[in-house]
Amino acid sequence: LNNSVLKWCLPFETFSCFLADEKERFDPTQFQESIVQGLNQTGTDLEAVAKFLDASGAKLDYRRYAETLFDILVAGGMLAPGGTLSDDMTRTEYCLFTASEDLETMQAYAQVFNKLIRRYKYLEKGFEEEIKKLLLFLKGFTESERNKLAMLTGILLANGNISASILNSLFNENLVKEGVSAAFAVKLFKSWINEKDINSVAASLRKVGMDNRLMELFPANKRSCEHFSKYFTDAGLKELSDFARNQQSIGARKELQKELQEQMLRGETLKDIIAYVREEMKKTSISEQTMIGIVWTSVMSSVEWNKKEELVTEQAIKLLKQYGPLLKAFTSQGLSELTLLLKIQEYCYDNIHFMKAFQKIVVLGTLCYVFEEVILKWYTESHVAKGKSVFLEQMKKFVEWLKNAEEESESEEEEGD
Repeated sequence: LNNSVLKWCLPFETFSCFLADEKERFDPTQFQESIVQGLNQTGTDLEAVAKFLDASGAKLDYRRYAETLFDILVAGGMLAPGGTLSDDMTRTEYCLFTASEDLETMQAYAQVFNKLIRRYKYLEKGFEEEIKKLLLFLKGFTESERNKLAMLTGILLANGNISASILNSLFNENLVKEGVSAAFAVKLFKSWINEKDINSVAASLRKVGMDNRLMELFPANKRSCEHFSKYFTDAGLKELSDFARNQQSIGARKELQKELQEQMLRGETLKDIIAYVREEMKKTSISEQTMIGIVWTSVMSSVEWNKKEELVTEQAIKLLKQYGPLLKAFTSQGLSELTLLLKIQEYCYDNIHFMKAFQKIVVLGTLCYVFEEVILKWYTESHVAKGKSVFLEQMKKFVEWLKNAEEESESEEEEGD
C-alpha cells in the first residue's frame, strides 16, 4: 500500500507513527541520529552497546546504511573522504577511536562487531569493505586512532571475522612511502599473533596469496629481506621476520626451479646449466643438499611422462643418463647423495607409475651419482616410510650383491697384506 492509501485506511495517530518509522528507516540523517543517540545512552558499557545494536537492526535499515553504521562505531560519525569526520553530521564520543588504547578494550570492541555480524550476516561484506576503506584513510587518523584500529584489525583477523585480503589496502603507495603501512602492520601483527600464533597467521596469509607480498609494506628501495627482518625483529616480531625470510627463500627456490626447467627445454648445455646453478648457490646461500632436491625435481619435470607403466621406466633411464652429470655435480657430499636417494624414493612413491622403476633408477645412480655405501646406509637405516616395504624388497638382491662384493674386496685386501 502507498502512503496515500494508508492515509485513508489508518487513524491519523497511527499514520503519523508509521511515517516517523519510515523516516527513521530510510533517511540517512535520521539513521545516524538514532545510532548516535543509542550509543550516547549506552556509553562505555559495550555489553549494552551490543544489545542496543542487536535490537536496533529490527527497525533500522542496516543493509542500506552499513557504511554509516560502521563509520559511527569506529570514528563516532560519518567519515568524509580522507578520514576526517563530516562537520555537519551528528556524532558521538562513544566509539572505537575514543576508547582506551589497550588490547583488552580492543578485544571487547571486537566482540561487539562479532555479535553484530553474527546476528546480521548480510553485514559481513559491508564490514570487510569498511575495514579496507579505513586502512586507506590511515593518514587522516591520529597515531592513537591508528594503533587502536590496528589492534582491532589483528583481533578480527584472528577471529576470522575478516579476510587477510584486506591487507591489500596497506600496499597503497602513499601509505607505504610515509612509513604508515609498516608501523600499522607492527601493531596489527602483534595483536593477531597474540590471539593465535605465527602458523595460524601464515595459513591465513597463504590462503589469499598475501604470504609473498609482505615486503610491499616498504618502499621499493627498502624492499629487501634484510630490511624487513631488522624492522620487525626490532619491533618484537622475530617470528614474522623468520616467516618472511622463509617465504622469500621458498620463492627463490621456485624461481630457480622454473629457470632450470626452461634451460633444459631450450636445450642448454650441461656445462652452462651447472655453471648457472653454482652461481645461484653462491648468491642465495642454498646448501648442496637443498640444491640437489631442486635439480632432481627440475629434471623430472622437464618431460611429459608416458602413461604406460612398462614404458615409463625406459623413459626415466634415458632421461637420467642424459642428466647424470648434472646430478653428479651436486652430490659431492655423502649427505647430498642420501638426500637425492630419499628424493627418488619419495618421487617414485608419489607417482604411482614409477613404483616399479625405483630399483633401476637407483642402480643407474651407482654408475652416475650415488655411491654404494650411501645405498647401504639408506637400506639399513635412512629410508623414509613412503613405499618402504615395496622399495626395500626391490633393492634386497642388489643390496645383498653389494654386501658380498664389499666382503670379497675386504678379503682380497687382507690376503694382499
